[in-house]
Amino acid sequence: MRSGPRAQAGVGLIEVLVSLLVLSIGMLGLAGLQMYSLRNNQGAMERSMAVVETHSIVDAMRADRAAALAGDFDFDSAKAQDLTGETFAERALETWHTNLLNTLGPGANGVVACTSTGANSGVCTITVRWSDERSVGSTTERKTARQQEVTTEVQL
Repeated sequence: MRSGPRAQAGVGLIEVLVSLLVLSIGMLGLAGLQMYSLRNNQGAMERSMAVVETHSIVDAMRADRAAALAGDFDFDSAKAQDLTGETFAERALETWHTNLLNTLGPGANGVVACTSTGANSGVCTITVRWSDERSVGSTTERKTARQQEVTTEVQL
């Protein structure tokens, strides 16, 4: 049996190769984690933007409380083409709807419903819906993207 420096030749190279393999696997794991983190951050940003948009329409409604209580701010995105922009409420709703589409994507929609009579007079519910397709990766995932929704209820 040999036990000199010649018997150990090449062992350092094998150790380096094994450590490179372990390091490569770790880096692949970090890359996957980074991708997962980016997707979740995109979804969180979309939820934050939806909340910001609900607050913007509430501010407009509070600026013209009488019109809001009269139902002038009641809105569904399906009615967006019916807005003429003649009143403050219609201009605010047009701007709000455009901002929803710009920030949350073309499938985004919003609903504003206010109660003007009864015990809940002055209570308005604002709902924003959008598809989370921008926060998923592949094309097949986009086809099955979930609908997201933020609902805010306020007292005017």
